[in-house]
Amino acid sequence: MFRLNRRHALGLMGATTGSLLLPGYLRAQASRPSITIAVQKITNNNTLDVWNEQSNVGERVFFPNLWEGLILRDWMGDQGPVPGLATEWSRIDDKTIELKLRQGVKFHNGDEMTAEDVAFSFSPERVFGDTQPIGGQTIFAENYKPATPKDLPANVPGVGRRLWPSLEGIEIVDDYTVRLRNATPDVTLEGRLYSYGSQITNRRAWEEAATFAEWAVKPITTGPYMVGEFRPDVSLTLLAHDDYWNGRPPLQQITFLEVPEVASRVNGLLSGEYDFACDLPPDQVEQVQNADGFEVQNSTIWNHRISVFNTQNEVLADPLVRRAMTHAIDREAIVQSLWGGMTKVPAGLQFESFRTSDMFIEGWTAPEYNPELARELLTQANYKGDAIPFRLLNNYYTNQVSNGQIMVEMWKQVGLNVEIEMKENWGQIHDPEGVKGVRDWSASNSINDPITPMVVQFGPNGEVQQKRDWSNAELNELSVVMETSTDRAARKKAIARMLEIAEREDPAYQVLHQNAVFTGMRSDLNWKAAPAFAMDFRASNWPTNG
Repeated sequence: MFRLNRRHALGLMGATTGSLLLPGYLRAQASRPSITIAVQKITNNNTLDVWNEQSNVGERVFFPNLWEGLILRDWMGDQGPVPGLATEWSRIDDKTIELKLRQGVKFHNGDEMTAEDVAFSFSPERVFGDTQPIGGQTIFAENYKPATPKDLPANVPGVGRRLWPSLEGIEIVDDYTVRLRNATPDVTLEGRLYSYGSQITNRRAWEEAATFAEWAVKPITTGPYMVGEFRPDVSLTLLAHDDYWNGRPPLQQITFLEVPEVASRVNGLLSGEYDFACDLPPDQVEQVQNADGFEVQNSTIWNHRISVFNTQNEVLADPLVRRAMTHAIDREAIVQSLWGGMTKVPAGLQFESFRTSDMFIEGWTAPEYNPELARELLTQANYKGDAIPFRLLNNYYTNQVSNGQIMVEMWKQVGLNVEIEMKENWGQIHDPEGVKGVRDWSASNSINDPITPMVVQFGPNGEVQQKRDWSNAELNELSVVMETSTDRAARKKAIARMLEIAEREDPAYQVLHQNAVFTGMRSDLNWKAAPAFAMDFRASNWPTNG
């Protein structure tokens, strides 16, 4: 029997029509189908802005369906660069790129995209505020609190400089030609253009919005789907953008429903309430695969699960204690017990894609599992058993609670007293009130260079330093080398040293395992999952018989 609770009923109510948007197996199949996707979380901060919502869950609902950049990421391929809103680009010098814009691209409001929109998308008003293009300096949110409802959220200028530390701006050559000008040399400029955040928005829509909040729940972009309705913590409905430059979208409507409980996502999928169920743990895969007409698509992705240490904690201020924590964890046991061997322990904070630019550090590994060494380090630190808080979310990450409980037990085995504190949201995780200790996180590689994630997440403007979890002066100096040097050998030497600092000498984090995604779906859809959180519903990934 089909059951629809009040929460899902609210999420399924269409904003424009006021009609009930029925799940897949009850909808009449018109010229184009509509789909419903059950996700653990839609966004973390209740906006649809790529600069304000920098998250794994944001990637899923943003790309490649809503937001697009000048250069696109090849989501269904090698994750490298492909032409997008720019048809071609070339280096003028070490600090400048010229890009030719695709002509005839229409925004969701019907405006044609021009160089004015591109320049605005990288402007102080849109992202940088009054920050300066000077790398190596940490920007704190408390210094940029909005004075009016139209001002940027306090965190956005710092996030902007996290990805673009030295961007001076966009020069308009003509309506369809722009030049990106950086204050310093940077070998990663092209990669930054297809990274999370560097997407293009419509200038007129921004200017017409009364407030940032009004704009951020319905941004006007160029993607194949546009925002129909966003109900924070409940649902997001995307509608086909029929003037899309790369062909008519194959779906009439995409509805993301927030369903936090794994069992509810699985049951809803199998009952026909949902067409897709995301973030399934491996122990649910067999149930879905054994059901007639359903399958699970899975792959490892460019994202590693990590734990982050807060060195304002008096106990964790001692690197010996943090080192002990990294050696107390049996990562391979976690991979086998929680993931069924369906992912792996990576070579520290590195990705195989770094090999394409000869920036992979051979021979480097995650800290060895060595309980005896962990106990010895705690003895050297004169650790007396003081409690270390572990702020934990309820399965924001797949297997998060189980993983946390296992790690607490492993730490206990070497004499560490780590206490789980359950939190409801990321605001509570980062709350400066109270004593911080350990928290979960993940680290993504968005371009083929170790600047992501090491510099972007742990450098001067990485979230870890902006939240005052950890800082290291030498690593910050090396971050500038990574951002400005054109000497590959110097950059490779720098990243090798950064790994030594952040994973051995003065641990900022510990790598646990490479992340993997498991998506349950109706088999008859013949859709293919990308090796990413992103879900591609463009015509190229939707068979005509789907």
